[in-house]
Amino acid sequence: MDNRIEKIVSLLDEKKGEDIEVFNLEDSDYIAKRVILVNSLGGKHTSALYDNLRVAFRESGEKILGSDESDDWIVIDLGDILIHIMTPQYRMRYSIEEFLKELKEGKFKEQEG
Repeated sequence: MDNRIEKIVSLLDEKKGEDIEVFNLEDSDYIAKRVILVNSLGGKHTSALYDNLRVAFRESGEKILGSDESDDWIVIDLGDILIHIMTPQYRMRYSIEEFLKELKEGKFKEQEG
């Protein structure tokens, strides 16, 4: 898992992705074990980062299970890894980091009582 994450982060960084963050959610009740967030420089860059990942995944045998695309935000589902490529404006607007940090801290777990 760590090797896969390292390769993805390295490619995103090489292709000018910015503010890359990786969240380890293995101990959380979430749909993925890891989430990668990366800023693009704009709509075309968002698509270019996704295209570069698709090529790299095809070459390495990694399977994309699904994706959801818009000009400002692309989510890539690898099963145990989710990758969010988005413009800085969308990243700020939706505060995904805050949600993931709170999830990791267990804020959303039902209180036992």
